[in-house]
Amino acid sequence: MRYQTIKKKKMKLTVCELFAGVGGFRLGLEKSGWETVWANQYEPSTKVQHAEKCYIKNFGEKNFSNIDINEVEYNKIPNHNLLVGGFPCQDYSVATSAAKGMQGNKGVLWWNIYDIIKTKNPKYILLENVDRLLSSPSSQKGRDFGVILACLRDSDYSVEWRMINAADYGFPQKRRRTFIFGCKNSTVYAKKMLEGGVSPTLWIKEQGFFSKDFPVDIKDKQDDFIFASSLSFTEKIKDVSDNFKFRFSNSGFMTKEQAIYDISVTPKSRRKAKTLRDILEKKVDDKYFIDRSQIGSKNSYDGRRIKRSAMPDKVKKSWYYVKGAKHEIRKTSKGYEFNYDEGAIPFPDNLDSPSRTILTSEGTKNPNRISHIIKDPYNRGRYRVLTPLECERLNGFKKDWTKFDGITDSRRYFFMGNALVVGLIEKMGRRLKEIIEE
Repeated sequence: MRYQTIKKKKMKLTVCELFAGVGGFRLGLEKSGWETVWANQYEPSTKVQHAEKCYIKNFGEKNFSNIDINEVEYNKIPNHNLLVGGFPCQDYSVATSAAKGMQGNKGVLWWNIYDIIKTKNPKYILLENVDRLLSSPSSQKGRDFGVILACLRDSDYSVEWRMINAADYGFPQKRRRTFIFGCKNSTVYAKKMLEGGVSPTLWIKEQGFFSKDFPVDIKDKQDDFIFASSLSFTEKIKDVSDNFKFRFSNSGFMTKEQAIYDISVTPKSRRKAKTLRDILEKKVDDKYFIDRSQIGSKNSYDGRRIKRSAMPDKVKKSWYYVKGAKHEIRKTSKGYEFNYDEGAIPFPDNLDSPSRTILTSEGTKNPNRISHIIKDPYNRGRYRVLTPLECERLNGFKKDWTKFDGITDSRRYFFMGNALVVGLIEKMGRRLKEIIEE
């Protein structure tokens, strides 16, 4: 008798990238062996589509769409096994239309993602959002994330989430973001969740999607915490929107049985983080340096409660003042006085630790609280802002990723303020590849 070995067909590592920006997801995933079969990026508030130009410069036009996501015919998006995207944190409340259908608030991009998921049914989902997603809105904490979980529950996904600070795992920037990983309940991986009596804490620490590359400890020997029907989570999405409230922790998962395990964790890094000093350029154009007259003096304001109106303009317009702690008496436009307090921001920025989070208005040279200001060790200790190239390095992009004809420095800073840390995505792409191969 002759036997024939039948090889199991390997799953294609195909990706659909939504709200692509300048391609951080794609860059990280391609480094880990994935192929992007379709990507969409459209900025409705700008006439010139700078992000599109940057994306095409680095990846070409093939399989790229630059039209409003609301105009896309979802059934024509190529089939893919992984859907990824970073989307804005907005108000996710839902309403019921006259036809009794559920709809989200106008302009909220989560609902586009949800419609594409329902149309294309990818086996896996990897999404990124700001850290406050887990606690928004302030009037009904946790509702927005509860709505997202309910949508994925109704689409037959199990879900894991983790709030990750890149600096905790060796990267040179303190950039904290919420990552959401979903897998179809038909996958082997979803079926392994808690299979054989594995405890939720063991899953989070050793067996879950984030556990290998982003190791953690459980805070204060916390017990596993489960919640479901008591908080209306097992109800319809509209009911979740109306009634759900929960203060989510920074880690957790939802199983196919619709139980939610919510656990606070602390990072346990195996690597020393790179520092701001590690990414600095040695030769920098003079346009990035600051006029010494704007620096001010450490002793120009001692932090006592004083009237702001009594302070000299020279002090109020200095870097030391805007970055420093404040305990002032200020006036409203109607003349009412109130106490104003504000904490200090390091000035200049510490070169021997990871940088603060890059924001979209980085690089502004007039005194402000946002821009990183360093004493350049390679240029006689002169004060300056970071360069666009240094911001690219802080997010893990290749040299001059955002540089092309017609682009301004301010737009390049804007790109990096909205981007993600590429190295995190590369790790996640490799982890998912391992899961599929196993």
